[in-house]
Amino acid sequence: MLWQASAMVSCAEDLAFRGLVYQTSDPALLEMLDDGGLTLYVGFDPTADSLHAGNLLQLCLLRRLQLGGHRPIVVAGGGTGRIGDPGGKDAERPMLTSEQVRANLEGIGPQLERFLDFSEAAGPRRALVLDNAGWLDELALVDFLRDVGKHFTVNQMVAKESVRNRFERADQGISFTEFAYMLVQAYDFLTLFDRYGCTVQLGGSDQWGNIVTGVELIRRARGEVAYACTTPLVTKADGTKFGKSESGAVWLDAAKTSPYAFYQFFLRTEDAVVGTYLRMFSFLDHEEILALEAATAERPHEREAQRALARAVTTLVHGAGETERVEQAAATLYGEDVVTLDEATLLMVVDDAPVTALSRAELDAGELDVAAVLAAAGLSPSRGAARQAISQGGAYVNNRRVPVGGAVLTPDDLVAGSYVLVRRGRRDLRLLRFT
Repeated sequence: MLWQASAMVSCAEDLAFRGLVYQTSDPALLEMLDDGGLTLYVGFDPTADSLHAGNLLQLCLLRRLQLGGHRPIVVAGGGTGRIGDPGGKDAERPMLTSEQVRANLEGIGPQLERFLDFSEAAGPRRALVLDNAGWLDELALVDFLRDVGKHFTVNQMVAKESVRNRFERADQGISFTEFAYMLVQAYDFLTLFDRYGCTVQLGGSDQWGNIVTGVELIRRARGEVAYACTTPLVTKADGTKFGKSESGAVWLDAAKTSPYAFYQFFLRTEDAVVGTYLRMFSFLDHEEILALEAATAERPHEREAQRALARAVTTLVHGAGETERVEQAAATLYGEDVVTLDEATLLMVVDDAPVTALSRAELDAGELDVAAVLAAAGLSPSRGAARQAISQGGAYVNNRRVPVGGAVLTPDDLVAGSYVLVRRGRRDLRLLRFT
């Protein structure tokens, strides 16, 4: 089966081009991926009611593999989420209640449908979502210790990086609950192997120790071969963790991170990593990506690759219609057409801008001098400084330059009936809300 019919490349070749394979337990797995027909899984512990940009790599990988003829399984950790994976953490994660986990699972479910085909029309490639609480809640402790624990020594478990790092910190340590996490995840893999013929577990490189523990359990308990495959950790150009903005995590839920803010996050991608992100997160063909990388090298100021990345990922997560709306709104943010925006769109595009509440009565009375408003909104330290900015042509109301002599706000300046956008310089925005 061909991975990209137009480019005539195999699944393994595509994964190599996109830099998606960090480690495999057996190099033969890559050849097997070209043939289709494997069942493979990724697990997500539901620590929040939405997935975030940091989960995108695994979601996109599952989508690629389903398109390549494989059956993807998403394991939502209703059971393991109540334990907490020690990997990547200096301290124990907060313990979630069963009610919190169920609520989080309900939020995550619909997001997966953007990436995977769960319909009967997908046939043997039909994606599955499974909650591991379904089998972990039924597991007897003695059976677990006898059937799983006996296959591993404490020495082996302590040697795993996620555990060793916590052992080396005398101020933190690790609880037995988290220490046993890798065995519980290994049992997930064994259960999926027995019930669904799943032979491949995927995850980030920080999950290597947990994943190969499952591979080893299947070998010892069933005498069969299973495979581990990890992806590289994604970072920003400065080496910091990908998936967070200045305001925190970038969520896939539009109610937690607006589509506009989501689009802007990718639009701000640094030149040094935009090619990597296009390979990992977009489904553009190889030729398009190479052309965009060349454009970044030759004409970085045009940010063509960043726009293509933001458009591709926002469409994948929020749909083409929302992407079009976001791009149209972005085009108006610094133009006079901002006055045509409805309230929801206006609030979306100025989501990060501070809001200053002012009196509608003063506006109606014609008593709001723009210089005073700029000072009240924090755009100038004083009215005198505001008047100087106006005289220099650096102050704007709804993206119209304030006349050198100054001006007074009137109800005609209102956008969506309640707002006025004021700006000093190119990007220092404030939103005035009149009540």
